[in-house]
Amino acid sequence: MVNMKNILKFLCVFISFFVFSQAKSVKKFPIKNAPKATVKKVPAEVKPNPDLVIINQDLPVLIPKKEDGKFGYVNQKGKFIIKPEYHIAVFFYEDCNLLNSPNPKIRQFGTKEYATVEKDMISYRVNKAGKRVYQFKDSDLGKCKFEDYKQQLYQAYVLNGFYGVIEKAKFVNAADYRQYQIYPQYEYLYIMEGDDTADPMIVASHNDMFGVIDVNNKVIIPFEYSNIKRNFSWKLGKMFEVTKDGKNYYYIDARNKTY
Repeated sequence: MVNMKNILKFLCVFISFFVFSQAKSVKKFPIKNAPKATVKKVPAEVKPNPDLVIINQDLPVLIPKKEDGKFGYVNQKGKFIIKPEYHIAVFFYEDCNLLNSPNPKIRQFGTKEYATVEKDMISYRVNKAGKRVYQFKDSDLGKCKFEDYKQQLYQAYVLNGFYGVIEKAKFVNAADYRQYQIYPQYEYLYIMEGDDTADPMIVASHNDMFGVIDVNNKVIIPFEYSNIKRNFSWKLGKMFEVTKDGKNYYYIDARNKTY
């Protein structure tokens, strides 16, 4: 019996010693910081402005319009998107002076995403939301790099006080009516600047009223206006700047739709 007790004590001491020694032998290794997973931010999609509707692919999405003596911009539905507050407002177009600016940070404002406006004798570039993003400074302006000029195929020709149209490369004899593209019959003609030299738009005057014809003498805009400006509106915006009273000008497209 005594021996049994001694054996039990021995076993208890042995087990305690074994457990203690195992506890000491366990080493705690430092935990290295695990690399954090990088989550790439996906750029938010730029939602198109529902007001910049496109009904006619040939026209600008924003069109200058004058109201109460000041210019703003309307969309193709005629809704003002940029309120009228400017003395001058032109089409959204490239400005070569800014595109070639000596300051690289300014060149972005020379793209066709911006338009030039003027208020209180100060000129700005505005974006399509109407925000003034840049104020013109002489030091920012570079020199324009002029591209090869597109030589016009046609020109106005006056005979006996009336205007017609000739193709310069083929015209030789003024007495031969067959050499005229349009035989002289108008009080005035002006070939508008444009990219399509084979089919230019021609401002014409007939019975003291202005309209627009093509080189085949087809009437594009009826002769119902007191004046049509001979500017770059057709080249920049595929539009004509017209008036019926000689004072109030506005834009029309090639379908004679008013904006």
